[in-house]
Amino acid sequence: MEEEVKEQKQAKNRRIAVGATVGGVLVIFFLLVVLIIQFVQMGVLNSESRKLSESIEEYHQKIENEEDILDEYLTGDALYWRAVMQGWKKS
Repeated sequence: MEEEVKEQKQAKNRRIAVGATVGGVLVIFFLLVVLIIQFVQMGVLNSESRKLSESIEEYHQKIENEEDILDEYLTGDALYWRAVMQGWKKS
């Protein structure tokens, strides 16, 4: 009788150990999946951030170029030369 009780306790302990092991493996697997997803999201966000920074820099360059052209037109020199090119004469 005592041997049956011991065997039942051992079987119960084995089932508990197997269950705990499976649970631990599942938790580790779940955490790895979450970690991989987070790294992928970080990579995507960094890529988007880099693209936005490049776009901002491109627009800053365009603004600077347009400001130079605007300054030329505001001084009147560019307007004068465009008028001359169109056939206007200074009176």
